[in-house]
Amino acid sequence: MDPHGHVVDDFDARPDGALRANVRKRDDALAQCIRDCRVVKYHRRVQNASRRQTVMLKGYWGRILRVDLNRRTCTVEKLARGIIARFLGGRGLAAWYYFNEISSEVDAFSPANTLFFMTGPLTGTDLPGGTRFQLATKSPETRMYLCSSCGGDFATRLKEAGFDGLVISGKASDWTWLSIVDDTVSFHDARGLLGFTSNLTRDALREAVGDAKAGTLSIGPAAERLVRISCINVDERALGRGGAGAIMGSKLLKGVAVHGSKRCPLADPERVGRIRESVTARLRKSAGAWEGRSTLQYIEPINELGCMPTRNFQTGTFEGASGVDIFAARKRARVLNTGCLRCPVACGMSCEVRSGKYAGSRARPEYESVALLGPNCGVADFAAIVKAHQLCDELGLDTMSAGHAVALTMELYERGLITGKDTNGIEARFGNAESLIGVIRLIGERAAIGNLLAEGMYHVKRVRPEWRPYILDVKGMPFAGYDPRGFHGNALTYGTSNRGACHNIGGWTIRAELQDERQDRYGLSGKGALVKRIQDIRAYQDSIGICSVVCDAYGFTQDPTGDVLEAVTGLPLTSKLLRIGERVYTIERMILNREGIRRRDDQLPERITKEALSTGATKGRMLTAEMYAAMLDEYYMLRGWNADGVVKEETVRKLGLSPRSLWKAANAKKQYSRPPRHFGCDRRCSERGSPTRKDLQCGGSSRPCRM
Repeated sequence: MDPHGHVVDDFDARPDGALRANVRKRDDALAQCIRDCRVVKYHRRVQNASRRQTVMLKGYWGRILRVDLNRRTCTVEKLARGIIARFLGGRGLAAWYYFNEISSEVDAFSPANTLFFMTGPLTGTDLPGGTRFQLATKSPETRMYLCSSCGGDFATRLKEAGFDGLVISGKASDWTWLSIVDDTVSFHDARGLLGFTSNLTRDALREAVGDAKAGTLSIGPAAERLVRISCINVDERALGRGGAGAIMGSKLLKGVAVHGSKRCPLADPERVGRIRESVTARLRKSAGAWEGRSTLQYIEPINELGCMPTRNFQTGTFEGASGVDIFAARKRARVLNTGCLRCPVACGMSCEVRSGKYAGSRARPEYESVALLGPNCGVADFAAIVKAHQLCDELGLDTMSAGHAVALTMELYERGLITGKDTNGIEARFGNAESLIGVIRLIGERAAIGNLLAEGMYHVKRVRPEWRPYILDVKGMPFAGYDPRGFHGNALTYGTSNRGACHNIGGWTIRAELQDERQDRYGLSGKGALVKRIQDIRAYQDSIGICSVVCDAYGFTQDPTGDVLEAVTGLPLTSKLLRIGERVYTIERMILNREGIRRRDDQLPERITKEALSTGATKGRMLTAEMYAAMLDEYYMLRGWNADGVVKEETVRKLGLSPRSLWKAANAKKQYSRPPRHFGCDRRCSERGSPTRKDLQCGGSSRPCRM
């Protein structure tokens, strides 16, 4: 029985991986489920969805689809031109919506929490890499703002359906899945899908809508049980970090399927075609760097540099790295390069174990997953890592947070802080592959210590403070797969990332720290400027709707060049990209400030500041609290934040983020000279009146609210 009181399939009562291995035995049940899925309980023709609606800009539809699960209604709202000019799309647009609609008082599992899925102007075009979209929501794992990026087909299909974004709010009365087919939104009974893995759910939804290439969002059994490190599977990929899958579970939403037949108009289709040909040719020349390698090619050099997370970040060099690198992958598994829609790079890799105990196990491992499920848990068996990854995929778990949870369990077990009673008899020692798989299953089942780990590190630190020295996180988000004692810029990215210890949102500094002659990876000076620049670049890239792997080919770098944005939208945006990136990162920090985040929350864990590495190239290296503070001070100064990490008022005004400025941007055609007094506030009261944030009001101020 799940946390909602519904009976779910007991997938753990059967042999490991049975949901996939025994699909044939469930053909009749799956067929019946698909028939049930086609029984539409409600469907709505989207209001205000006329094809004759004026398109505000090229590259955009100017339409955001809102779905209320509680009322079973759907509406379309116009996307303001002024907001596009300030935030572009994707991550910036998602942050803007979150800023205006989600109070700091809203719990992640509350019906008031909302899922904001936003595309960018290049999303859904024929351009290589134009498949990205962004999610913003309140994270169950960190209990604060979350932004997450993903590729796959979903964003392209959403754009083809005629929408720039999808906003899902409320909570269904019973398990539901949604289909969006052009202008028709349907609410389906999902009770027959309970207990299905994410992949089986995806296949069932595609079969139900009659389109094998439909874009899908789906969750697995872990999210049904409200495991706070569960992910949203996006086609064959995932919105992994932050536990967004559990939000869908809390809303009783099992999945979403999207099919569209429209093409978004472009400002200059011929020029876009020429750019596509040029970029594709450029990418094909560089694609050899990924062929047969994927991000697994980073295992060997990161280990040699002494920054491989090993046995819960106790050391930075893993003696068994040769058993989990790209060469081991080719030896132990059948590998196939995979790529996103219309992209010639194919930077991903699908692996199927050839033989042995885990024969037939299949997954698409990336560097982060292998590093945190493998060396971080002391496991040197690539086949076992693929099996663990597959189990995470089936359950719908974030592989990175799961790897941290297992490594913590293993260290606690070896230190005698927990026993076999806590692990259901599992001998959770580093290097034990069966323990890796077993603890992952405990988390998905919420059994034994898995029930505590399923709440995320934010909760673990509060209920078991004596375990803090062994937990590697910032703001509740576990580290990525790089030890920051070997790259001090990377330490600053972990501390200042707007979603917790993340190398993507926070800024991946490793390449610059190795290749830039002006940078010393152990240096402190200049790291604030480096991190800020990379964060701003990533923020504008995430807002465009383009993959970071191909950005250089378009000129989306620290000095943006090219004319693809102008060809798509007809607007002179390229010269403004860095300012847009800074604005996006700043409004995210304003959200975090509103949610209580201060300098104290940007600190690194004790293992990094008090323990020196003991092996390899980084032997003896440590980043003390005083060293880190020096970098943080520089960073805050350059960002225009005060010493406590709060965005200064002059920075807010400089970036056009004041309540009055944002109100004018959102209401350029309306006859208002100033924002309503509640606009941009975060308090509640019984008053009504703000057309933007009706339930998030200040209750009495006679002046526009300030952050």
